[in-house]
Amino acid sequence: MPYTTKKPAVLLLDDGTLYRGFSVGAPGTATGEICFNTGMTGYQEVFTDPSYSGQIMTTTHVHIGNYGVHKEEAESSKVQIAGLVCRSFQEMYSRNDGDLSLQEYFLLQNITAIDGIDTRALVRHIRSKGAMNAIISSEKTDTEELNVMLKSVPSMAGLELSSKVSTTESYFYGDENGKFRVAALDFGIKKNILRNFDERGCYVKIFPAKTKFEELKSFEPHGFFLSNGPGDPAAMPYAVETVTKILESGKPLFGICLGHQLLALAAGVSTYKMHHGHRGLNHPVKNLQTGRCEITSQNHGFSVSEESIRKNKNVEVTHLNLNDKTIEGLQLKDRKAFSVQYHPESSPGPHDSRYLFDRFVGEMGEG
Repeated sequence: MPYTTKKPAVLLLDDGTLYRGFSVGAPGTATGEICFNTGMTGYQEVFTDPSYSGQIMTTTHVHIGNYGVHKEEAESSKVQIAGLVCRSFQEMYSRNDGDLSLQEYFLLQNITAIDGIDTRALVRHIRSKGAMNAIISSEKTDTEELNVMLKSVPSMAGLELSSKVSTTESYFYGDENGKFRVAALDFGIKKNILRNFDERGCYVKIFPAKTKFEELKSFEPHGFFLSNGPGDPAAMPYAVETVTKILESGKPLFGICLGHQLLALAAGVSTYKMHHGHRGLNHPVKNLQTGRCEITSQNHGFSVSEESIRKNKNVEVTHLNLNDKTIEGLQLKDRKAFSVQYHPESSPGPHDSRYLFDRFVGEMGEG
């Protein structure tokens, strides 16, 4: 649809910076922490990743929506982002097997978006000033009124969101006759993680975020998995308590993204909020154990403290981000417990790191 026929919309950042664009998706108002993703493809998988709950997504690629939406490419049951900022929102799509246009998808799920924005300038601003809250609106254009609404939006630091996106009831995934049983804590788990376990002969029981260790143990798993998810890991003492008990059990443990941060906290290592986080499909990570570089899919706004981990003699750093030297992986020296900050299951992204699922399966096979 030409810009001349679109309704105006505005994007206001917490520091007072104002951008004017056009309303796409569902008309309305959306608030959250603004972030950006540098991936050129995979927008549907990104939008449906529960780790993005509470965030307004800025896509750096110019065209978004040009290949439509396919039901098999969703990473959860709904769109998880709070809103979308883009340069050019495409309502027509090219794939013959597409189910919906992105516009139809957003209307069905009531997702507010804005296009016509100079996203290059916006991303440079976020990289300079850091992550902050923002508001998109096609209903209100008065900046004073929007600013009042924006001030009521909670900071991501200290915010617990995983229990809000987690399953409310346990469920199973995979072949019940699979060789290994995995108890997975759902803090915002992606479907492709479960597919990777299924491909390796694992029968997974997925538990709500606040499940106690005793209930996890009753499944008699060969290993435990801590999923990705949104929010501040330091605001999740309930999860840290459960992870501590899992470690005491001696069973193999594997964590991804938020699960990585929770393992660190349970091991006595602190976390912190990053300046603007890592979100994209091509972040270089070095495996310190093999010396090999992996191109990785990433989505996180918190990280494990380098200073804290240096003081902990039981925690070994296994992976390092080659862009900013932040910690991307760790393992405990006295347990079969390891984790990575990035997303080895990708979707979207490269498959360089899927060997980590094989490592976990191998450790479960050792008994």
